[in-house]
Amino acid sequence: MDRIAALAARPTERPVVYDPPGTARSLHTAAARVLEANWTGASTVPSRGLYPHQWSWDSAFIAIGLRHLSPLRAQTELETLLAAQWGDGRIPHIVFNPSVPLDAYFPSPDFWRSSTAGRAAGAPRTVQTSGIVQPPVHALAAWLVHRADPGLSRGRGFLARVYPKLAAWHRYLLHRRDLGGGGLASVVHPWEQGMDNSPCWDAPLARVAPAPARSFRRADLDHGAPEDRPTDLDYGRYVRLATDYRDGGYADGTGAFAVEDPAFNALLIASEHALARIARELGATGTARHARAERLTGALVERLWDPEREMFCCRDVRGGGLIPERSVSGLVPLLLPTLPGRTAEALMRTARGPHFSLGDTTRLVPSYDLLGEAFDPHRYWRGPAWFNTAWLMERGLRTHGAHHSADALRRSVLELAAGSGFAEYVDPYTGEACGTADFSWTAALALDLLHDEPADDTRTASPTA
Repeated sequence: MDRIAALAARPTERPVVYDPPGTARSLHTAAARVLEANWTGASTVPSRGLYPHQWSWDSAFIAIGLRHLSPLRAQTELETLLAAQWGDGRIPHIVFNPSVPLDAYFPSPDFWRSSTAGRAAGAPRTVQTSGIVQPPVHALAAWLVHRADPGLSRGRGFLARVYPKLAAWHRYLLHRRDLGGGGLASVVHPWEQGMDNSPCWDAPLARVAPAPARSFRRADLDHGAPEDRPTDLDYGRYVRLATDYRDGGYADGTGAFAVEDPAFNALLIASEHALARIARELGATGTARHARAERLTGALVERLWDPEREMFCCRDVRGGGLIPERSVSGLVPLLLPTLPGRTAEALMRTARGPHFSLGDTTRLVPSYDLLGEAFDPHRYWRGPAWFNTAWLMERGLRTHGAHHSADALRRSVLELAAGSGFAEYVDPYTGEACGTADFSWTAALALDLLHDEPADDTRTASPTA
């Protein structure tokens, strides 16, 4: 039994010697129990009911929290995901557990047909996956996991084994997904960006004819209220896009949906900086990767910054121009350490202003504009607050010197994670739990915020450190 399993097995009233002191102990123990309950032996499911497989960016966030409990398990989490990487470099957004019944989740492996439809793109033959991707948090996660126990990491050759896979992943995004020609990566499906039914997708999706309602069955409605989930019309469009992508052999560049998203690209840039640090740990200079991250930051500002709204917006590659919607995605670039100072200051004003009201009427950053016509405090990514975006914003605020705001956000994350039963997401005003409970990245990121970061962590180190 490893350390995390031992912790989860202990009664709450017994002291745990490696817990943080004081009142943090109970939250620490409860979060560890969530992660232990969702552990499958090689990876962690987001939740046992609604999400019974391994998800890509979930596993990256989960590993960031797991490193405080078991660095070995955190390394294994990422290694399991990377073992399902395709030959063209993509990391699929779902790695399917073959022991889970096909009807437990849709789209299931028999929909994606990765080993056959994805053969030309190098899909693995022995593991079933989806064919789309999710935001590239993985190199950042790998670096933070390494820092948790450098001796263990070096002894296992962890970074040496994951670095080539992470480099191939970034090459795929920077070359195969530069569909707009401006240097940024495009997502070809709303699920790839992670904020599945954000109002940012409404205009691009309007061009997509939905799949017939009778051609699929939504398993998500078995676990969540319909009024909190994407509509049937939107879901039909998601299915159509995925079907067309599959039937085209998962080739990039021909689909009806292509969007440059600020959060997706900001995470790519942050991970480029992390890859540079990994390269230095392995004996290289990392200079070229830092330079690439700088170029990407420039492209992000040039292509996605909206000076009128004082935030980043999505660009519709197929329709042309910025999408005039305010989403939390447009605030996430605050985590980049070399973002121009005026841009960072404008983002912080926007986060605190009436459209997001952080620290005023909302305790976590809402996923969508509070004043937008499509705002809904409970419907998936159309207003509720999520713990992963709060974690990213906390890092961004701290990176740019807003320590008071970062401390307040940290306190809110910890209080709401505990008070909501580690909910998938919450009402941004009241903190009411929404979605499924015992959600893995909520527990993992709460754990991360309970612990002090190393002095040379990415949030404080200079890009060339």
